[in-house]
Amino acid sequence: MQKEDCFYFGKVIKTHGIKGEISIRIDADDPAAYRGIAFILLEIHKNLIPFFIEKISLHSNKAYLKLQDVDTIAQATEMAGLEIFLPLELLPKLSGNKFYFHEIPGFKIVDESFGLLGKIEQVLEYPSQALIQVFVNNKEVLIPIQEEVITRLDRRSKTMYIKAPEGLIELYVNG
Repeated sequence: MQKEDCFYFGKVIKTHGIKGEISIRIDADDPAAYRGIAFILLEIHKNLIPFFIEKISLHSNKAYLKLQDVDTIAQATEMAGLEIFLPLELLPKLSGNKFYFHEIPGFKIVDESFGLLGKIEQVLEYPSQALIQVFVNNKEVLIPIQEEVITRLDRRSKTMYIKAPEGLIELYVNG
């Protein structure tokens, strides 16, 4: 499985107990949605390696896992610090105006005042703000991802409708 077909799920924090169990930190809004997963993918030397789960115990955004064929504390210790990925198809389905950043590139973006801006190139993630990148007349325009900006997301027509802050688009296009 390729990394682009997966999403970051979390990280192995440390060992748990003496029988090869590991403690992981889950990076998800609803960790309980993943209670029934059968495997995880660990990134080892830039390759995603599947490990099947024998037992999982969830505690908020942490979990304790017993993985198949990992039976010693020494084996579990080698996993500490490794990043965990899952296939994209295991992401819970979102509805309404909620979306995953990987799903919107290629969507048309239409502003309430300006009209059709173009197609979403990518989502740029910065520590303080995630931004939608679109090119209007060959000029980059960055739209903040905020509830008050995104008015409607139509997955069927792959169109995002927005109400950009006043003057934002003109600042990029005319500036």
